[in-house]
Amino acid sequence: MDQLPLDGMPRRLYACTPSRLNSWLDCPRRYRFTYLDRPAPQKGPPWAHNSVGVSVHNALAAWWREPYELRTPEVAAALLTRGWIGEGFRDAEQSAAWRDRAREMVRGYVAGLDPAAEPVGVERTVATRTSVVALSGRVDRLDRRGEELVVVDYKTGRRPLTTDDARSSLALAVYAIASSAMMHRPCHRVELHHLPTASVVEWEHTDESLARHLGRAEEIAVEAAEADERYRAWSAARPGGTGSAASRTRGTGRTPPPVPPEVDASFPPRTGPLCSWCDFRRHCPEGQAASGDREPWDALAD
Repeated sequence: MDQLPLDGMPRRLYACTPSRLNSWLDCPRRYRFTYLDRPAPQKGPPWAHNSVGVSVHNALAAWWREPYELRTPEVAAALLTRGWIGEGFRDAEQSAAWRDRAREMVRGYVAGLDPAAEPVGVERTVATRTSVVALSGRVDRLDRRGEELVVVDYKTGRRPLTTDDARSSLALAVYAIASSAMMHRPCHRVELHHLPTASVVEWEHTDESLARHLGRAEEIAVEAAEADERYRAWSAARPGGTGSAASRTRGTGRTPPPVPPEVDASFPPRTGPLCSWCDFRRHCPEGQAASGDREPWDALAD
């Protein structure tokens, strides 16, 4: 049989997470630094608010993995203390104060849970695909309530959340679609559980609203995939390009090779207040000019 010409071949699915898609939307240059440049540029220091968030998420996941009789608020508090991440804080005193604060958040949150209400999944990876994109991600918690699934996402940021945060979240919509596809059960409700304010923000999607989110994900994926292809074509053609030992090195802190202007133009910086919080700020003059420096602990609540 005659082979199809290359321009008749189907486009390869763009494999990604919602985080990758949102990274492209936030700033294509940061996207390139994060997902394409090898060796990757050296990141800035760790952020204290990320340490709080990861510590809380880990403690809650571990709590659900305990036997039923150990699912108590005291055990949750102990798990938080045992797994505390102390990176990014001003000093040991600030770290200890936030460890105690996070411990009380976790203790108070699980006190309102039914330890017998076994989730369908905890830190569960879910995935789905279309003709354009292969999406995957990890759900903090997946509940079953009646015949439907509910996506639960923990939040520890200082800003109180609104219904719009749940409604507009691409990640939550993707998790709902993927969970339904994998578990063969309907999933329309998504919830943000904000531990600092002990509040729950929820949104009930329709099939139509989920389809709109999925269509938006496909649009973003097409944009990012086209830029990826231009980058990889240049990377493969340069000396020591794709496939070399250097290209497989990650986290070395070395400066990646300079990208030619025609390739760099596919990954323009999208400057604004978020530039203050970018892990790659030191490598982006435009971001430095757009906003001021931040200390690693500045995102913590007063």
